[in-house]
Amino acid sequence: MAKYDESQIQVLEGLEAVRKRPGMYIGTTSVVGLHHLVWEIVDNSVDEALAGYCTEINVEILPDNYITVKDNGRGVPLGMHPKMNKPAIEVVYTVLHAGGKFGGGGYKVSGGLHGVGGSVVNALAESMTVQSCNGDGIYEISFSRGKVTEPLHKIADGKKTGTFVKFKADADIFETTIFNNDTLAQRFREIAFLNKGLKITLWDKREEGTEQQVFHYEGGLKSFVEYLNKNKESVNKEIIYYEAEQNDVQVEIALQYTTSYTENILSFVNNIHTGEGGTHVDGFKRGLTKSFNDYARKFNILKEKDSNLAGEDIREGITAIVSVRVLEPQFEGQTKTKLGNSEVTGVVNSITLNKMGDFLEENPTVAKAILDKTMSAARAREAARKARELVRRKSALESTTLPGKLADCQEKDATKCEIYIVEGDSAGGSAKQGRDRRFQAILPLWGKMINVEKTRADKIYNNEKLSPVIVALGAGIGNEFNIEKLRYHKVIMMADADVDGAHIRTLLLTFFFRYMRPLIENGMVYAAQPPLFKLAKKGMEDVYCYNEEDLEVKLKELEEKGIARDSLNIQRYKGLGEMDSEQLWETTMNPEHRTLVQMTLDDAVKADEIFTILMGENVEPRREFIEQNAKYVTNLDI
Repeated sequence: MAKYDESQIQVLEGLEAVRKRPGMYIGTTSVVGLHHLVWEIVDNSVDEALAGYCTEINVEILPDNYITVKDNGRGVPLGMHPKMNKPAIEVVYTVLHAGGKFGGGGYKVSGGLHGVGGSVVNALAESMTVQSCNGDGIYEISFSRGKVTEPLHKIADGKKTGTFVKFKADADIFETTIFNNDTLAQRFREIAFLNKGLKITLWDKREEGTEQQVFHYEGGLKSFVEYLNKNKESVNKEIIYYEAEQNDVQVEIALQYTTSYTENILSFVNNIHTGEGGTHVDGFKRGLTKSFNDYARKFNILKEKDSNLAGEDIREGITAIVSVRVLEPQFEGQTKTKLGNSEVTGVVNSITLNKMGDFLEENPTVAKAILDKTMSAARAREAARKARELVRRKSALESTTLPGKLADCQEKDATKCEIYIVEGDSAGGSAKQGRDRRFQAILPLWGKMINVEKTRADKIYNNEKLSPVIVALGAGIGNEFNIEKLRYHKVIMMADADVDGAHIRTLLLTFFFRYMRPLIENGMVYAAQPPLFKLAKKGMEDVYCYNEEDLEVKLKELEEKGIARDSLNIQRYKGLGEMDSEQLWETTMNPEHRTLVQMTLDDAVKADEIFTILMGENVEPRREFIEQNAKYVTNLDI
């Protein structure tokens, strides 16, 4: 037995713990964690903006992927820390949980929750330099991997105030140290929307000729809603906006109704995106529902015999931003992105009830237009309920509750099961014969399904293409979706590698995004990658290639083995149906050899925009998108 005594009890001093277990502090050492370093530093500057001292933040990506962040806030304190007996700026960047966010009066509200930002970035940086301007000069301190390499010293005189941070992520820690300009831009745009008047510039200097991107919105949340709805048709032209403070909770909300059928509520706490919602969203929904019902009762739009309007009907087509600032936010949920402060519900509910009530009474024409849409949504919901019950009754009467075309798997543990949604009966037949029936289910689809971006839920339940998908997955749709009832934890789209196949995948993805979003959020949706080419020659094992580049590589490899190109039979697959069951299994379904592309949701705002452009009613934004992106298309069958 291995010896275990006091000598094996390890004490990690300073920032060694961060370097030992970086995932505990930034979630992951992937590209996501890499960008988290930038969020931590920028959040410190945003906190200065929240406190009313910072108006500009400048971020640059330099050659070799150095990052610089500069703001015009108050600067980091430079005096000797009374307990640590070292400059405060050194404490901030070398001691965990050190900062002005723990009740010392430095910040009233803060986006940096744990006070670990600067020190964690320092620990995970190959090099880091911080300059602080406090009004009587510019002072600098340098670090490497959490340790001071150059003590604090004055480098110049100057009367300006602010902070400048330059760092390079440690390649020993991260899988990649290459920053993505688009990822940074999306987050900075979001921050600028949430902090009206704050100007954030981003300049990627890794290539010559690039220009600054400027994010600056005096309209704040109103500008955010306008941005989200730019490709949608609005019901109320003027965006509804209100802000108020109650019991130390600051509430800011903007909303607009569109002619679409889905609700889009984005929520934030102290600038942090709360993807799972929470008590602030609950309060908003309650207040919104009651304000519309009170208005409809007061003006006799709802009669005494009528039941109240349902919240989901009132929210159909809404785009809303709910932003609150809380002194001591408490988060819960799997990804810690759900606000748990119970007192916030009542505050947001009360403010929304009062503000929306006033708005509806002062704008009767807008109120009527929204209520007309709500009444239509209620009728559609009732039709959807009847269609849903019909599906359930029909299923109960049949010998099995599953669609007739579904070839189910034997395994009952959903975490081990996967379902292939296959384009066409021919490919579906090959997939059924070639699969591993222990854990692989096959559901063939034929023809193109309905575009849910232009359709209400009642039409979806009645659709012969989508209904089998809903029943097979077993988790419901929309507000009723319950991921715990899901029958397969891998949902794999398998379609031809042509225009029609791409269209079917897009239609399916639109459906999953709008009505089963947790599937994508939990990484359960995949696209199978069937081969495009087969290289064959008598006496040689068939070689499969998945794209043009792969084909060229394989051809060169074969040439090096003495097999000439012109001696090969190169087959270009036009569809899945051209492969027999054995080929389909080996190339596309065998877990040991197949290639799957996981669908991820890195940016819900961007995803919403893309689905609206590609699948929505308006033609002009789609035309513009095609014109701008046509040059990037490859392997497009004409």
